[in-house]
Amino acid sequence: MSERFNFYKSAPGGTKLMLDMEKYLHDCGLEEPLIHLVKMRASQINGCAYCLDMHSRDARKHGETEQRLYVLDAWRETELFTPRERAALAWTEALTLISQTHAPDSAYAEANAQFSDTELANLTLLIGTINTWNRIAISSHMPIPVQKAA
Repeated sequence: MSERFNFYKSAPGGTKLMLDMEKYLHDCGLEEPLIHLVKMRASQINGCAYCLDMHSRDARKHGETEQRLYVLDAWRETELFTPRERAALAWTEALTLISQTHAPDSAYAEANAQFSDTELANLTLLIGTINTWNRIAISSHMPIPVQKAA
């Protein structure tokens, strides 16, 4: 699949805004491992190969285990994730699939029990941002850098 357009070159102002948002999100107080899980789960739902590749590598660099990454798509069926992570993943799914879920009260209640209002607002921004990145990467056919086997 060939790249349709280079978002970074075609929209430098938009790129800067997105990167500024990323900086904000990584400095907002949400735990780095949680940020990577949210990015991975939204990217799984959206089928964004570019973002899955990038964020799986980022997650591993920040100490995430292979086991948790492998079972993330089935997080409800394992006890490998904390209650806070589970609430964030449920909120991620609800907002990523918002046309289907309409952000149900049950997902909100679970997130609200684990996150302060500020944290929940930042989590919501995180979810919205990764969904935007997914749409940019998928629509432009961002190429995945090929890694050579060791």
